[in-house]
Amino acid sequence: MNRIALTAAALAIAALATPAAAQLKLPRISPDAKITQTVGLTDLTVTYSRPGVKGRTVWGDLVPYDKEWRTGANNATTFTTTDEIQFGGKTLPAGKYGLATIPGKDEWTVIVNSQSETWGTVYDATKDLVRVTAKPQPAPYREWFWIGFDDLSPVSSNAICDEASLVIHWENLRVAVPIKVEVTNKALAGCRTAVADAKADDWSTAFQAARYCFQNEVALEEGRGWLDKSLAVQKRYSNLTLLARWQMKVGKKKEAIATGEKAIAAGKASKETVDTSGTEKLVAKWKATK
Repeated sequence: MNRIALTAAALAIAALATPAAAQLKLPRISPDAKITQTVGLTDLTVTYSRPGVKGRTVWGDLVPYDKEWRTGANNATTFTTTDEIQFGGKTLPAGKYGLATIPGKDEWTVIVNSQSETWGTVYDATKDLVRVTAKPQPAPYREWFWIGFDDLSPVSSNAICDEASLVIHWENLRVAVPIKVEVTNKALAGCRTAVADAKADDWSTAFQAARYCFQNEVALEEGRGWLDKSLAVQKRYSNLTLLARWQMKVGKKKEAIATGEKAIAAGKASKETVDTSGTEKLVAKWKATK
């Protein structure tokens, strides 16, 4: 092999041995952001970039009216849901999507598109999956563009959250799209699987499933069966207290008081530290009720 060939071979080997240069990462004028909100058992995620107002006129100027907008900066804004949801009253399957808008003076169109891996200005309306309208509302000034989740409901103490809003907020304007998720059937399916798979000495899983049914007033007969299964494994302060509350709920006051007293005794006899005051107050209240 001549000298030139040897040199070429050496250079080729050296090139193979040299690691690829790391991709240069520089700060963006509009920084990236990501927010995830769990609603019920469903995870909702938005990934986007956040431009600033920076003294500019935003609506109708920087962001023109009646034209498709990437709803952020840089890459396309994306919206991901782990389950099928109702997005602005329309069904949206689980998946990752592009999120765009058409802002208007009096009404916005919010678009969910099948394109999720594009630069923000690349948009194909033929790939729209859902379009919903929303009314812009006045809002406190916000310098940096923001998308997130708000308006979680319900607000009652024991109820499960199954609704929220996707909120777009920038400068002095806010747009919200209502989202509703299915919770009960998904939760009950998880309960059934977990109880069926529980070990023979596991009292807690069936108790948690029963408590979910009791607190949310769903599948009460099935839930009571899970409570009986938990009690058959081991009688504890927590599952006895739930039984007492269940008995009182169906009008068995005498049995509820007796079970509540057993729960208090079990809690005080436990090797673990158990606060029995809640059940003590319940039993006292039941005794005082005619």
